[in-house]
Amino acid sequence: MNKNEIIAKQREYLWPSHLLYYTDPIPLDHGEGIHVWDVDGNKYLDFFGGILTTSVGHNNPKVVERIRKQVGKLIHSSTLYPNENHVNLAEKLAAITPGALQTSFFTTSGTEANETAVMLAKAYTGEHEIIALRHGYSGRSALAMGLMGQAPWRIGPTQIPGIKHAMNPYCYRCPLRMTYPECDVACAQDIEEVIRTTTSGRIAAFLAEPIQGVGGFITPPTEYFEIAVAIIHRYGGVFICDEVQTGFGRTGQHWFGIQHWNVEPDIMTMAKGIANGLPLGNTITTPEIADRLVDKGMTISTFGGNPVSCAASLVTIDAIEEEADPQHVAGVGGRLRAGLEQLWYKYPLIGDVRGKGLMQGVELVSDRDTKEPAVDAVVQIFEQTRARGLLIGKGGLYNNVLRIAPPLTATDEHVDEALGILDYAFAHVQESF
Repeated sequence: MNKNEIIAKQREYLWPSHLLYYTDPIPLDHGEGIHVWDVDGNKYLDFFGGILTTSVGHNNPKVVERIRKQVGKLIHSSTLYPNENHVNLAEKLAAITPGALQTSFFTTSGTEANETAVMLAKAYTGEHEIIALRHGYSGRSALAMGLMGQAPWRIGPTQIPGIKHAMNPYCYRCPLRMTYPECDVACAQDIEEVIRTTTSGRIAAFLAEPIQGVGGFITPPTEYFEIAVAIIHRYGGVFICDEVQTGFGRTGQHWFGIQHWNVEPDIMTMAKGIANGLPLGNTITTPEIADRLVDKGMTISTFGGNPVSCAASLVTIDAIEEEADPQHVAGVGGRLRAGLEQLWYKYPLIGDVRGKGLMQGVELVSDRDTKEPAVDAVVQIFEQTRARGLLIGKGGLYNNVLRIAPPLTATDEHVDEALGILDYAFAHVQESF
């Protein structure tokens, strides 16, 4: 099919609410490594990786071969039957996750993983109130949208009983209009006030992303999680760490984002980069917490622990270890960050650069003093970078943040190429602001 035929069928047979990037959408045809090609043969440097999902590159030969082998053996089983890939993946995740996390329940997405985590926290604590963060994103189910802290993504009634939203550590747009570190991380301290004034004082959990993904790669100050989690534990809750976007070395130096902040989660969720594009989510916790669910009722997952997805995840983790370990990500990510900061010095459109590893956000503003979001500039940057063969993402409550997150296998050369395209795009767009 050609481009026009695909777009025509998209419009006729898929919901119009599907969000498509670019004024002229790009139907992709195939990929290899860090590049993708559209149906017209145009080649793009992929610096968004299917929303931080293509961990070890498109069409990675090790992943493809392992999937082919498993498809020829067994495609589906459900969680009613043990299978080798399922248990081996659970064992591997127990080895690379922090603290006492050991036992897993697999599903098919980050939404399901977060739903499972909240159910588990409520069963373990006997409480039902959850503290979530403003600007957070937890998925697209009713519960996940209730946890969400962004109005544009909340469709229909989402007032789930028991969910309270605390301030997030958005230093660039501090809701208290304070400055770090003189603020003494007041946003974290305020969680206690939220619990004492808006809940029964007995909570089930605190759910937070180490770096808020859809929120615009909002990165907390060093002390934030230590303060926040200590408060949560004091009021009887558990910490659910949502690593759907930050997991598997994405932030550099460590396997998981929370390890930057000296905190051990009680429950952790993951998806996206876990299997290089195959649908898989996981909720991992300690044996003590998982055991509490046994007497509460029955639970299964038809597609959880799928042998093909688990095989893909095992080989993806192997490939990360061999080709793109967290130290590699830290090095290449450092080069990307340094280049983006140089662009900040050159272009007043850039208000803030933040993130870790290969998860870097660039917030655009029309005025650095007022911090007015420059949404139109994002649209123009997208068109300029697309025209020069670079794909990036966007996000943030105001839709004014560029999200830059290539496959972990990106090299210094890929980063330099992307920075050159971004430089050209900003030079072109800055003239109109």
